[in-house]
Amino acid sequence: MDRRKFIAASLATAAATVAGPAVLAQEPKSSGSAAKFKLNYAPHLGMFKGHAGSDAIDQVTFMADQGFAAMEDNGMMKKPVELQEKIALKMSSLGMKMGVFVAYAEFGEPTFVRKDLSVREMLTAQLKEAVEVAKRVNARWVTVVPGAYDKKLNWDYQTVNVIENLKHCAGVCEPSGLVMVLEPLNPYVNHPGLFLAKIPQAYQICRAVDSPSCKILNDLYHQQVTEGNLINNIDAAWDQIAYIQVGDNPGRKEPGTGEINYRNIFKHLHGKNYKGIIGMEHGNSAKGLDGEKMVIKAYRKADDFTAGRT
Repeated sequence: MDRRKFIAASLATAAATVAGPAVLAQEPKSSGSAAKFKLNYAPHLGMFKGHAGSDAIDQVTFMADQGFAAMEDNGMMKKPVELQEKIALKMSSLGMKMGVFVAYAEFGEPTFVRKDLSVREMLTAQLKEAVEVAKRVNARWVTVVPGAYDKKLNWDYQTVNVIENLKHCAGVCEPSGLVMVLEPLNPYVNHPGLFLAKIPQAYQICRAVDSPSCKILNDLYHQQVTEGNLINNIDAAWDQIAYIQVGDNPGRKEPGTGEINYRNIFKHLHGKNYKGIIGMEHGNSAKGLDGEKMVIKAYRKADDFTAGRT
């Protein structure tokens, strides 16, 4: 499941909506309130539509009922303003945090890597729109995927161009406090040909941009595919990481379906006093109601660690 499919699914959802140990064994409920998780895991719209139906507000309510304290939605910018406002109002009433939505993501063409005034104007216009949406939905972070690399331009020149374009975009975001989070995506399974692929590369760029509005989105699924060494890279880039996303590997499904020890990773993040959001950007390993129950139980299991520093 790649990001293009996630964005397409989010847009489809938008169209449809307009038209503790004891808890481990607990079956998901459609109403009521389950215990809160230790960390701010954020499902996305559509993940629990079997239980909650196609209405976005009902889905958000179901998430809160299951103990989730946050929600993210890649396609928020494409949703009608009225729906954005309704989602924000419901989340506020439930005490939930809004996670990322996609402000800019290009998968085929070189954009950020180019020294081109028209490209820069397009990028800054896109971020200006994202600022307004973020204000409307109480979002602090927006995802930016800087596009493909240019096969005809030296890599170091491309890096400089990315940094300069990001500085201009950061200037758009800084007055409102909005944070662009740059997401390195794996080139082996999902996204060959993109400029940004690794955490050290993103770290170098964010340090060079030197703005509170330009940080890293560390998607641990992608980084397990690309480079592994997850906890060490979290620690090495910690001062520039503003957002975490997860999915197991292989398969990009819920924790426990692959090789990543998410209980240890969540314990490590908790020990570092991480108060941010952990986006559940993955699919369900099974279809229907049973698959949705499996997702919730997987997070209860991974969240069942002994609190404290690792």
